[in-house]
Amino acid sequence: MKKLLFAGLALSMLVACNNSQQRENSNNADTIENNVEEPKGGKGKIVFAEEVYDFGTIKEGEVVEHVFRFTNEGTEPVILAQVTASCGCTTPDYTSDPILPGKEGEIKVKFNSAGQGGVQQKIITVSSNAENAVTTVQLKGTVEK
Repeated sequence: MKKLLFAGLALSMLVACNNSQQRENSNNADTIENNVEEPKGGKGKIVFAEEVYDFGTIKEGEVVEHVFRFTNEGTEPVILAQVTASCGCTTPDYTSDPILPGKEGEIKVKFNSAGQGGVQQKIITVSSNAENAVTTVQLKGTVEK
């Protein structure tokens, strides 16, 4: 009987010690997790020479091309990760090399007005590692039928 009592006592101590160790490990993980900083944007900064280009009035079917130029006014290189347009009729092409501090990059945009009658506003979204990680520029104007 004493052996059974001793085995039960030893087992309960082992389980209790293990729970204590798990709680301590959990608390350590929380402390480590709380001390980890959230990732932030880089120290590069995209500044566009112009954020809106008004192409005026054009005839349906014409193609408008425009280059949005920007400068990296930050202290670290800027890398454009993705540049997308709000419509399939607008195609962006952009600088793929890192833009060093003080240097310029560009986004070339083509807007095909075929089937796009009326007032137009096309948003181009730029995603990068810069301080301003997501920025936009836009094309606007009117397409006559």
